[in-house]
Amino acid sequence: MKRYITALLLACSMQAFTQNQTQATFIPPFDFPLTLSGNFGEIRANHFHGGLDFKTGGVIGKPVRALADGYISRIRVTNGSGYVLDVTYDNGYFTINRHLSGFLGAIAKRVEELQYKEESYEVEIIPEPGEYPVKAGQQIAWSGNTGYSFGPHLHLDVFETATGDYIDPMPFFLTRIKDNTAPKAESIMLFPQSGKGVVEGSQDRQAFQPNHPRPIEAWGVIGSGIKAYDYMDGVHNRYGVHTVILTVDGEEVFRSTVDRFSQEENRMINSWTYGQYMKSFIEPGNALRLLKASNNNRGLVTVDEEREYHFVYTLKDAFGNTSHARFTVQGKKQPVETLHHRDKYFFAWNKTNILQEPGLSLIIPKGMLYDDIALNYQMKADSGAVSFTYQLNDERVPLHGGCELRIGLRRKPVADSTKYYVARVTPKGLYGVGGKYENGFMKTHIRELATYTVAVDTVPPVITPISPKNWGRTGKIVYSIKDKATGICSYRGTIDGKYALFGRPNMTRTQYICELDPKYVKKGGKHVVEMVATDDCGNETVVRDTFVW
Repeated sequence: MKRYITALLLACSMQAFTQNQTQATFIPPFDFPLTLSGNFGEIRANHFHGGLDFKTGGVIGKPVRALADGYISRIRVTNGSGYVLDVTYDNGYFTINRHLSGFLGAIAKRVEELQYKEESYEVEIIPEPGEYPVKAGQQIAWSGNTGYSFGPHLHLDVFETATGDYIDPMPFFLTRIKDNTAPKAESIMLFPQSGKGVVEGSQDRQAFQPNHPRPIEAWGVIGSGIKAYDYMDGVHNRYGVHTVILTVDGEEVFRSTVDRFSQEENRMINSWTYGQYMKSFIEPGNALRLLKASNNNRGLVTVDEEREYHFVYTLKDAFGNTSHARFTVQGKKQPVETLHHRDKYFFAWNKTNILQEPGLSLIIPKGMLYDDIALNYQMKADSGAVSFTYQLNDERVPLHGGCELRIGLRRKPVADSTKYYVARVTPKGLYGVGGKYENGFMKTHIRELATYTVAVDTVPPVITPISPKNWGRTGKIVYSIKDKATGICSYRGTIDGKYALFGRPNMTRTQYICELDPKYVKKGGKHVVEMVATDDCGNETVVRDTFVW
């Protein structure tokens, strides 16, 4: 209920936002023609893409400009977003510039000093509002490829100051970007509702090509979804679709308009989407404001007449380019199998759910599920395993937030309880989700219903020096640090016994780099570098190397 009240209150600001956005102006972040590698609201794992990705010609070091008059409000170095700069503007918006290669002047110096003071690559500074004022067009940073980035670009998030909502930056730059290419539909998916509908004789979801040549037989309550992408002139990238409208027999039943969302709504993308399919119906626990159902049934369609139902999708981008995809559903009366389930394995979306099994307890607070679910629960035993393996459900079910899971240990082959961790079991192997040992159980928080067990990690990280013979010549110390099980928890490097600033400039690589600076390392002699890395189970590796610089 709290989410719905919040959504209602925030929806009241949308009209004001539209008016404000048309009045406020931004100059472009660069002084060269703009092209995009990503747009607002693209479907990403567990979240929406929150801004625009501007291409920088395949290189780093392009001057990034202030979009209007304002001030720098936050300065960060993070593993995920690299060098990050927040700017609050006088026109009612603030922005986050991510994946930068570096800061300017006094800010760069201040960040470096703080990194050495705190002995941490990741740092944060919150300046006073008037400390770093900026004017429209003033350079504020250098573009880069840091953090979780697959190529040089600038990621720009724009927020409405009054609400804190992510908003689509595209309207500010429509006159700066050329686009006459309409979105294109790739696939349609029909979702017969459990115990209520059937498609082509099955209650399983099924995919069809757009403009399907023959009617699709169905009966009962079904939902529809579409996989579609937008495209732009002169580039090969594909983007998210701004507006999707579904009509059935000429009447609109659903509309999605990807123009804003809050941080609270971000993870609700898991409810709206199935893989890359955008559902044209709203699950009862999904409060995304960008979704609107017009048929008093959350966008679901009831096929209860033996006739043709004409479905039409209209796809629009932010520039107004439009395309259509059509298909026909033939109503054919047929039996719909009633959903059978055991009450203890049926979780309702609008209440707290508790599952107690031998060696397992799971608590899902109200508001964590987007829809009801009948779990396909199984417990699997292996005589040599530390614990049972628990299949909470055979298909991953995302949760809106962390939910407490406890798994009991059947045996303890290792006396040190810190070496145990809860792992999600996948076809590709085990993925650690953390956990702490308490009274015979491993306790953790999970964000999806899947398959879990307890595993042991006694293997320390692997630290490998990269081209150490070149360190003195290049002025860069480079190590690769990897851990197969629980992942790297912390690391620390020293040179001649003093803290050395090692960073992981790009998260797509395993390299940790220290750029030698005569302010911190005396030039002209032999030096000893030590790197220590610890994984999430406390296993530690220490390596020492020498170099001449």
